[in-house]
Amino acid sequence: MNKTLKITLNILIFFLIAGFGYYMIHSITSEENTTQSSEENTRDTFVSPYEKINSFDADYEIRCFDIYENAIYITMYNKVSVFDLSGKHQYDFSIEKKPRDIVVDEMAIFLLYPTRIDLYSFDGQKIGEWEACSDNSDYCALTTTKEYVFVTDAENKNIVQYDKQGRLVRFIKSPEGFIIPSYAFDIISINDTIYCSNSGRHRIESYTLEGEFITSFGKSGAGAGAFAGCCNPVYLAKSSNGHILTSEKGNPRISCYGRDGKFRMILFDSHTLGGGTAAYKMQVSGENIYIANNKTISVYGSRDAMHCVFMEQSCNGCKKDCPLRKGVNN
Repeated sequence: MNKTLKITLNILIFFLIAGFGYYMIHSITSEENTTQSSEENTRDTFVSPYEKINSFDADYEIRCFDIYENAIYITMYNKVSVFDLSGKHQYDFSIEKKPRDIVVDEMAIFLLYPTRIDLYSFDGQKIGEWEACSDNSDYCALTTTKEYVFVTDAENKNIVQYDKQGRLVRFIKSPEGFIIPSYAFDIISINDTIYCSNSGRHRIESYTLEGEFITSFGKSGAGAGAFAGCCNPVYLAKSSNGHILTSEKGNPRISCYGRDGKFRMILFDSHTLGGGTAAYKMQVSGENIYIANNKTISVYGSRDAMHCVFMEQSCNGCKKDCPLRKGVNN
């Protein structure tokens, strides 16, 4: 091969590489512009049915929290801080480091760790400890009913059911098979039904208190009423009237579903929540939604009820318009 031919081939290869590089950069730029335009359009058209009415800070990053009888129990690295619903600090107590979940009921304060459950009295004294049922357990979340405690186990991909004395009742397996990336394995109880996220399948499953599978709902997708990404929904919460709230990561948002699995509405989009990629922790008390981000709890009330809140009048006349009350029997 002579020198002229080599130079010609090198020039041709150079232009091919340069052209491919230009194509890739142009494609990425176009995609970013399209995504940005889509987000801006959503931002312009979406209006949350809720508006922030209060916020307050804990001392450190919030790992998890629960609301029980007009008190908010916030867990941090090695302590629990208790606030009233207005955000006024009440008291603290020390706990073991790095809890994964907290649930408060009439019996005790339950703190979940990867391989055990700790029980505390309401004055902050440790009153019990239940060891995990398996040496390789990796507990994620828990919920309680009048007689039972249900815990999700990411390692064994099941739900562990205890009685209130800490005795093992049964292991509950999903008939569809739990797929649990990134510890997105939340669980809640509504009356006599247990709901848990099967996040790798983009579904929510329901069970009886006897561990029998009832049904599942949810689908993959980026649109309203669907779950996108590798593992959504991340968190679940319940309203006082039986709705199910879901919190997603990636493009964070909070949505509302009926107990029948019917999609109701998006309550908060990414822009309303404050952006980022992490899912936002949430709890509901009455008509208000409490959302945790970093070390801040933000309190949101229905826009239809705002005039009642600010006028300190009874909301009986407008609560029927609260998004969490619509279609409660469906």
